[in-house]
Amino acid sequence: MHVPIKVDYGVRALVDLAIYGEDGKVIRSADTSRRTAIPQAYLAQLLHSLRKSGFVKSTRGPSGGHTLALPPGEIRLSSVVDSLDSSDNLVQCFENSSFCVHIPACAQREVWKNVEDAVFGILDSITIATLTEKTKAAQETLVFRQNVTISR
Repeated sequence: MHVPIKVDYGVRALVDLAIYGEDGKVIRSADTSRRTAIPQAYLAQLLHSLRKSGFVKSTRGPSGGHTLALPPGEIRLSSVVDSLDSSDNLVQCFENSSFCVHIPACAQREVWKNVEDAVFGILDSITIATLTEKTKAAQETLVFRQNVTISR
């Protein structure tokens, strides 16, 4: 299974806004780009898509930037994937049964449908808040390890 880069970067951007934009603080896209290693031009496109989908609010001007439009706990990964990834199904025969001549006797179709349902269930159970907490914990562990190494 392949996660499109647009989805990966989109989730990273939302997590960055959740971490650094607590209390409604406006975050400049240049700062998000630097922290997440998402190229600025691509990030601008992503933030536009995320704004159109209702996940991000944007403010123009010298003190402008971006904030989450919803609480991080209300943004499910399944919704982010739906808004950023145009591919609908794991296999094409789910939407168009005329796509495959094997449909009447295909044992694989049910397997792939179960896989798709399981993946969606996992994505639907994870929110940006979940990933934000995990990211913060990982960052704290990294800083701790770096401090221990430096003090030796």
